[in-house]
Amino acid sequence: MGFVGSVGWTESGVLGQKSSFVCCNKPILGGRVGRRTLGRWEMMALRVAVVGGGPAGACAAETLAAAGIETYLIERKMDNAKPCGGAIPLCMVDEFDLPISLIDRKVRKMKMISPSNREVDVGKTLRDDEYIGMLRREVLDSFLRERAIEKGAKPINGLVTKINMAKGDSDPYSIEYSDYEDREKDAGKSKTLEVDMVIGADGANSRVARDMDAGDYNYAIAFQERIKLPEDKMEYYKELAEMYVGDDVSPDFYAWVFPKYDHVGVGTGTVINRPAIKTYQKGIRDRAAEKLAGGKIIKVEAHPIPEHPRPRRVNGRVALVGDAAGYVTKCSGEGIYFAAKSGRMCAEAIVQVSQNGNRIPTESQIINSYIRDWDNKYWSTYKVLDILQAVFYRNNVAREAFVELCGDDYVQKVTFDSYLYKTVTRGSPLEDIKLLFTTVGSFIRANSFAPQDQPLPQ
Repeated sequence: MGFVGSVGWTESGVLGQKSSFVCCNKPILGGRVGRRTLGRWEMMALRVAVVGGGPAGACAAETLAAAGIETYLIERKMDNAKPCGGAIPLCMVDEFDLPISLIDRKVRKMKMISPSNREVDVGKTLRDDEYIGMLRREVLDSFLRERAIEKGAKPINGLVTKINMAKGDSDPYSIEYSDYEDREKDAGKSKTLEVDMVIGADGANSRVARDMDAGDYNYAIAFQERIKLPEDKMEYYKELAEMYVGDDVSPDFYAWVFPKYDHVGVGTGTVINRPAIKTYQKGIRDRAAEKLAGGKIIKVEAHPIPEHPRPRRVNGRVALVGDAAGYVTKCSGEGIYFAAKSGRMCAEAIVQVSQNGNRIPTESQIINSYIRDWDNKYWSTYKVLDILQAVFYRNNVAREAFVELCGDDYVQKVTFDSYLYKTVTRGSPLEDIKLLFTTVGSFIRANSFAPQDQPLPQ
C-alpha cells in the first residue's frame, strides 16, 4: 500500500486482485472513498449539476464553481427571455455585484390606481439615491450565467428529460437530457450525466421537482405584453411604474405597467381564475389605454408563478431553489431577488457541509443548513405578505382601502425600507396604533365609492 500526496486515496484494481492506492479526490457520504468504474475504484471531486440557468441556477453555479467544486450548469435555452415584471430591490445591485448598465430604468415614483381609478403617488419617502431597478430578464440572466461560467461552471445547452434518483447514500444521480449544443448537426441528441448532487433551479414547472417527488403547489399565471410606445408616451414612464388593482384586471393580484429599456411591460396575473387571464389582460390595457395610445405590441409572454413553497424542497442530495422551490412572495409577486438569494444560500451550504467538495452532504445536513437558514431568514416576510394579499386583494372595497393606505407616509417608509433592503422593518408602536385606526377608516370610506364586485369572467 502506498500513498501519493495527502488529499485522498482510492483503491485501484480489478475484482479480487491485489490493489494499490493512488492519489485522487473523490468524496463520499461521511468519509472519503471512491466509486467503482470499469473495474476500478476512482476518486474525483464532488460533482454538482445545476438544472436551470436563471438567477437561482446561475448564482448557485457561480458560488459552487468559485469554491472549486465541479459544477455543471444545464439550461434549455441560453437566450431565454422569461416573462417577468423585471423589478429588483436596490440592495441586490451591491449584494450581487450587478453593473448599473443592467438597469434599464431607475423607478423613483409609482402610482397606485384603485378600482375606481383613484390615483395615489408613492415614493415620497425615497432618498435621492434610492430606486427600484427595472431590467430585462434576458439581459440579467445572460450576465449571471456568463459570470458563473467565468468562475468555472461548465455550461450544457440542453433540456433535462429525467432525473434518475440515487439508489444508495453515495451512488450517483443520473441526469438524462437532450443536447442542444449543436442544433444543426446533433439537435436533441440524448445524453446522460452522472453527478453526486442536483440543484433544481428550473422554474415553476420543474422537472427536477417532479422526479424528486417534491409535491404540488398552487400557482398563478402571469401574462405580459411588451409594448413599444411613442417617445412622448415613453417619457411619461421614464422613472414611473404603475400598479392597478380591481376585479377587472385581476381577482386576486394586481396589474402593472413597468418601464423597460425602450418599451413598457404591461401585464397581470391570477391564481383563482387562470382561464380568464386574457380577459384580465384586456382589462389592464383598457384601464391604461390613454397612456398606451399609439403603442405597438412587440412581444407577448406568459408563465406560471408559484404561490407558496413546495411541500418538499430537499430529497436525498437533490435541493430546489428559486421558483422551483416556490420562493415567490404573495402580494408583491417578487421573485428575482429571492431566486438569486436562494441559489446562493443553497450553494454556500453545500460548500460548507461538503468541506469544499471533499465530502458528500447528507439530506439532513442540507436541510439543517440551507432550508433552516432560509426559513429563519425569510419565513416572516412570506407570512406577512401572504396575510396582506388575503386582506387587501379579496374585493374592491379592500382594494380601495389598500390604495388609500399607500398614500400614508408611514406606510410608504416601512414598505420601501422592507422592499429595498430585504429586512422586516420594525415600525413605531405609536404609528402602528394610528395605522390601525387609519385602516379601519379607509375600509369605511371605501364602502361608499368602490365599484361593485363582478362575477368571475369565464
